[in-house]
Amino acid sequence: MITHGVVFTLKTDSPLSREEFFAKALKLKKIETVSKFKIVRETSPKNKFEFGLFMKFKSPKEYEYYNNHPDHLDFVQNIWIPNVEDFMEIDFEKIL
Repeated sequence: MITHGVVFTLKTDSPLSREEFFAKALKLKKIETVSKFKIVRETSPKNKFEFGLFMKFKSPKEYEYYNNHPDHLDFVQNIWIPNVEDFMEIDFEKIL
């Protein structure tokens, strides 16, 4: 099982409102291999990022499918890049 996440801050002058951005991000959960999709807001002042997207994949093959899926690639190019100021991608596999 792979947990894929990205924490990020939106640009203050984003072309989309927060609501529009999250509505577009929510469509990623329709990609067949995505499970347990979540959109979260940071609550700790210890972290510079404001939001996060998290999801799970049963295998590296399913994660690769998601990464190369046309809907994901379109989201990255047309929604993510124009609206996100800074981010950190994190991917985990359970060890215990």
